[in-house]
Amino acid sequence: MSTSFSRLLASGLLVIAALVAGGCGTTRIGPDETLSWTPEKLYAEAREELRSGNWASAVKLLEKLEARYPFGRFAQQAQLDIAWAYYRENDQGNALASVDRFIRQYPNHAALDYALYLKGLINFNENRGLFARLGGQDLAERDLKAARESFDTFKQLISRFPDSRYAADAKARMGYLVNSMASGEVAIARYYFTRGAYVASANRAKAVVEQYPQAPAVEDALVIMARSYEGLGLPELRDGAQRVLTLNFPESTAPARALSARQARWWQIWK
Repeated sequence: MSTSFSRLLASGLLVIAALVAGGCGTTRIGPDETLSWTPEKLYAEAREELRSGNWASAVKLLEKLEARYPFGRFAQQAQLDIAWAYYRENDQGNALASVDRFIRQYPNHAALDYALYLKGLINFNENRGLFARLGGQDLAERDLKAARESFDTFKQLISRFPDSRYAADAKARMGYLVNSMASGEVAIARYYFTRGAYVASANRAKAVVEQYPQAPAVEDALVIMARSYEGLGLPELRDGAQRVLTLNFPESTAPARALSARQARWWQIWK
């Protein structure tokens, strides 16, 4: 390589480097004004963002607070507020991760009842919000994990903190979840029945009767059990399910509706 060409190449590289540096300079982000803030100011500003519904901005401030003052008096509350902000922003994954981290790190915290309540709420909303997004999903592919986890968390809250300010609402939500889970299982049983999978439909319906004996969906579950046993050629089991139906629901209209081919979209039973 000639000396003149080398000099030309070096000059060109210097020009490119200068342009890149200049370009970076024009887009450089200014200094972080929060660096000089006290933990009190950081938390106050974060709370203001929460009150205003600026969830993403609140999370950023709370994360800075937790990172800079991990052992300060605001750090623990910041974790709960981060979980709340993610929950309100409909980010269930990060919300659950945040509240679970708090529960693991502070199992004896004075606000543990609130943390459990918040975890139950997150799964409760995930459980309900999912239906708007799953219109084309087969029932056999859908489980009730979020509903069960929500129920179990509310149950833990009531068991450990019966006098908590959140206990009454948790109990009411548990009642809703029981009916919802039972209805969901009946919908899955119906799905299997309409496809001739009688063993699966009978087992699902039987599980509803055994696990949710007080739920309204038991009526339809008994019909599906009887029809499934009939499809399997098991007349004794069929008649047994029918007797239980007649005994407990003498005015039942379930046989006419439980297996109707014209059903509403399956997730509407949860509304």
